[in-house]
Amino acid sequence: MHAALYVSKTGLSAQDTQLTTISNNLANASTVGFKRDRAIFEDLLYQVHRQPGGQANRDSELPSGLQLGTGTRVVATQKEFTEGSLQVTDQALDAAIDGRGFFQIQLPDGEIGYTRNGQFQLNADGEIVNSAGLLLEPTITVPQNTNKITIGTDGVVNAFIDGDPNPQAIGDIQIVDFVNPSGLEAVGGNLFRESVASGNPLTGTPGENGLGEIQQGVLENSNVDIVEEMVNMITTQRVYELNSKVVSTSDQMLQFITQNL
Repeated sequence: MHAALYVSKTGLSAQDTQLTTISNNLANASTVGFKRDRAIFEDLLYQVHRQPGGQANRDSELPSGLQLGTGTRVVATQKEFTEGSLQVTDQALDAAIDGRGFFQIQLPDGEIGYTRNGQFQLNADGEIVNSAGLLLEPTITVPQNTNKITIGTDGVVNAFIDGDPNPQAIGDIQIVDFVNPSGLEAVGGNLFRESVASGNPLTGTPGENGLGEIQQGVLENSNVDIVEEMVNMITTQRVYELNSKVVSTSDQMLQFITQNL
């Protein structure tokens, strides 16, 4: 069989994966705190028929070799942790990290998940939870008869209770950072898990040691650029068509050979 058939097959498969990545980005264009993915390609093994630098004869060397590539593949998808735009909501329990860092969420298995989505709510016990009902870590409980909640840029949470003009400190929101955020394992639900590639979480106070400050009444939008994704989609479509053309051309060449031999 013609080698170009197999090479173009790898191109079709890689572009299909690229399109899946783009479609996931576009599907989450309005997801709070979402970070876009990008596909990373690499070329496959080469068939070396003439080694570069090999002896052409006794007195000369080959300036270049004969190396035939065998195609491409998607070797990884990388999360881009650039900041999304901030949207003012004026909701007391909405919070965004202006800078580096992640909120901590208690997962059902007892481990800690990490998120940029600060769209928090209260459960029946007055505890601050995310939209899935998972507790914010460290746990913060809002007292009954609270008429106002404030969250400082340093993460200090105060509650104003009916009949008391003075605020009552009810907890601190601590955030964490990672040496390699792109190495975090995405588990869905706007959550990430620590991995070997991400390194250990570095816990700190918002606004200190390079961590971002917390902004109350604000949410971080997805960092997906719709125009960029549309351009990537068009490019992917054209590359897919070109690889399909290679398949068609190889088929025509094989058909010619079989009909004329």
